Amino acid sequence: MIFKNKHFKRACYFFLLFFFSGCAVYAGLNLDQLFGKPQPQERIAAASSPIANHYIDTVKPIIENRCVVCHACYDAPCQLKMSSSEGIDRGASKEKVYQGTRLLAANTTRMFIDAQSTREWRDKGFAPVLNERVQTEEANTQAGVMARMLKLKQSHPLPGQEVLNPDEWDFSLDRDQQCPTIEEMTSYEQNYPEWGMPYGLPQISDKENQVLMNWLANGAFMATAPPPNAKTLKKVADWEAFLNGSSLKQQLTSRYIYEHLFVSHLYFSDDSQPIFFNLVRSRTAPGKPIDLIATRRPYDDPGVDRVYYRFQPVRETIVDKTHMPYALSSAKLARFNTLFIQPKYEVASLPSYHPDVAANPLISFKQIPVDSRYRFMIDNAQNTIMGFIKGPVCRGQLALNVINDHFWVFFVDPAMANTPSVDEFYESQAGNLRLPAENESNTLPVANWISYSKQQGRFLKAKNAFLNTAFKNGEHLTTELIWDGDNYNDNASLTVFRHFDSATVTKGLVGSQPKTVWVIDYSLLERIHYLLVAGFDVYGNFGHQLVTRMYMDFLRMEGESNFLSLLPTDVRHQQLAYWYQGANKHLTEYLQGNINEFDQPTGIKYHTSHPKNELLGMLQKKLNVVLPDRYDFTQSKLNQNGSLALYKLNRISGKQASLLPEITFIMVEPTQPEQQTELFTLIRNSAHKNISSLFDEESNRLHAQDNVTLVRGLLGSYPRAFWHVKEADLASAANQISTIQTEEDYRAFLDKYGVRRTAPDFWSFSDKLNEINQQMFPIEAGLLDYNRIENR
Repeated sequence: MIFKNKHFKRACYFFLLFFFSGCAVYAGLNLDQLFGKPQPQERIAAASSPIANHYIDTVKPIIENRCVVCHACYDAPCQLKMSSSEGIDRGASKEKVYQGTRLLAANTTRMFIDAQSTREWRDKGFAPVLNERVQTEEANTQAGVMARMLKLKQSHPLPGQEVLNPDEWDFSLDRDQQCPTIEEMTSYEQNYPEWGMPYGLPQISDKENQVLMNWLANGAFMATAPPPNAKTLKKVADWEAFLNGSSLKQQLTSRYIYEHLFVSHLYFSDDSQPIFFNLVRSRTAPGKPIDLIATRRPYDDPGVDRVYYRFQPVRETIVDKTHMPYALSSAKLARFNTLFIQPKYEVASLPSYHPDVAANPLISFKQIPVDSRYRFMIDNAQNTIMGFIKGPVCRGQLALNVINDHFWVFFVDPAMANTPSVDEFYESQAGNLRLPAENESNTLPVANWISYSKQQGRFLKAKNAFLNTAFKNGEHLTTELIWDGDNYNDNASLTVFRHFDSATVTKGLVGSQPKTVWVIDYSLLERIHYLLVAGFDVYGNFGHQLVTRMYMDFLRMEGESNFLSLLPTDVRHQQLAYWYQGANKHLTEYLQGNINEFDQPTGIKYHTSHPKNELLGMLQKKLNVVLPDRYDFTQSKLNQNGSLALYKLNRISGKQASLLPEITFIMVEPTQPEQQTELFTLIRNSAHKNISSLFDEESNRLHAQDNVTLVRGLLGSYPRAFWHVKEADLASAANQISTIQTEEDYRAFLDKYGVRRTAPDFWSFSDKLNEINQQMFPIEAGLLDYNRIENR
């Protein structure tokens, strides 16, 4: 029967709405009658107690290796962060952090920042996943979401399919999330019986499941991370003493350091088992408990007369996607003194925290010499750039289609810019270098975009005029312009890979020569940090996020233009035309006008018909002493046949490359049992006509020009696919994957060598992969994220 009466339809709709709402209410009332009303429980066991030791030694490893691999950071499904005891107790929320269409900025829900207790999180709308009613075994397993999800998975394991039905399973980043409360669990179990946890992955073993169920039944008692030892606390005290000196010079220095390191994980390099710390702002001085100042941005008004900078131990499991280790030592402390304290300059007053000042580092820190600021950032350039690669801005295709899939980064030698005229130029351009964050988290995109576009044009005109004078006759426009790391610092060059909706940055020049290259100077590096790290609010409205992404277009083109200035004048235009094939009229005019008004000839003598390749060869030679070989696959210990297979994999291009995922992790089991298992990463580099299109990226794709980069070790936080290959079979695998022509061919390859998300041995493979990675790189390694594993 078809109902045509719209009023009847509406009545049916509201009946169903109230019916299902009523079911949840009824379930809540029923739970209340059975187990009492809910209230947060005290779950943190006393340190060193048997219960705490049981959690740390037995329960926590299972949660980390089976749950945290999907539930960590801002993009954890349902905001359920299981990377800490406090996060598990906080529970879940139906609100999404990454919501690019919201009209107004959302309230922040940052773990350990925006609330300090479970009860406070309940007031913010978070629902428990642990039972908060009467604490009995029956209640703890019947009235807890986590327990019910585990039981659901055990009773409904994955269907016997290698590739799950895409009509029934959605693994997209923006998928609808159910996020059931305990009152909604019965309905969830009926509607989605196969969606127990872990979602879309094999069930955990019976032994692991029993450990977790027993732990839940007994009240889910947990333990916090142990406090640092006395030796480490002494180092903390020394650093906090430095950062909290009373002079205006020291206070300004500490503010600058904090605003650049607040997302990093600080550690002491001489500790045998390093503990990681966050640098935070506190109302209390060293020696007293930290009273955290919680603001949206690191430069927002703290609301106190004096800010203290404190070391707060990281209480969450280290996961690769947010882990940015930053080494501290006595030598680093001496370096900070050399950069910021010893130079002779006066700090007359501290800068305002008002957004039109604080959001622009060229204004707020103008009293600190440019040379000091620039050297501070490039000393650890990977960490600086990593902020926008691993920070909250870096999530999703729209946020990342502002960069190419593979490019190299060089830096202007600070010695070339250490002159009074450079300082004066940056000060004169402060107004033209304003950033979107000055409008805070609610922004109207169109009006602000036009304004920032005009100011960037004015800055580039002024910059080109300044450089035309500074580099008259091209006398300094040579490879001497490029920083060589002072012949010891391996941060002198970086490689950035974009993996569609995630990205990676590493030291050195990894892979073959890329299509585009950036050369970064002080102002560009500073603006990238304040645009995408210090100034970006992941909870901001769509206008803030959109303008931030669009502004990054300017900064990318500026970095590319800096590189092009080293090429012959006519080649600059040819390269831009190639990099921006099919660009719209407005962008073309911008590129031909503002970007290219610098017309000084290069001082480099070229001898071939491919000056870009020649220049990159010169720069590789110049930086050879500081180029790391950590990711060089030719350093592997495989036999000759295995090594030849690696070369074959690295040459995959065109259609074969376009059929591959963005990131594939490869485990190769050695022929000789005494040799160590080797790990590799196969990265697909997607080719584009240009990357200026905001929404229709696919129309700019050049699939026939796709290629790959093979590296030794794991590179990337979000694997899309896994291969598990015996060394003796590697040549055969390389031959097969190099000849695939269709999706069916790729699936046939995975049938033989892949470890799909449905594989029975998925978890044992995962454990071995993470274990080897941790052994190889104990400081840098963190747990991988499995939210992007493909279903192919």
